[in-house]
Amino acid sequence: MVTLRSEIDHAVKDMLGEALLSCDGAAPPRTVVDLSGVTFTDSSGINVFVAAHKSMSDAQGWLRIAGAQESVLQLLKIIGLDDVIPCHSTVKQALTA
Repeated sequence: MVTLRSEIDHAVKDMLGEALLSCDGAAPPRTVVDLSGVTFTDSSGINVFVAAHKSMSDAQGWLRIAGAQESVLQLLKIIGLDDVIPCHSTVKQALTA
């Protein structure tokens, strides 16, 4: 699980990408991203989520989003990312889906 806080933008996209894409290759990557503390994301964050989703899917794993605040969730819905990456209300729901 990766827990994020504050804002996701160009300044943190590289750190986010490293956190999501670092895996030891021993098992399919399965990651829940807890966005409950994120108040804003721009296209930089969206691009990292898309790249991580593709990478994890290609490796027979998955990426799920949990707890997105309403403003962030609305953005994910507007661009259709919630149709690509499952979005759940809570971390527990994301882990057990």
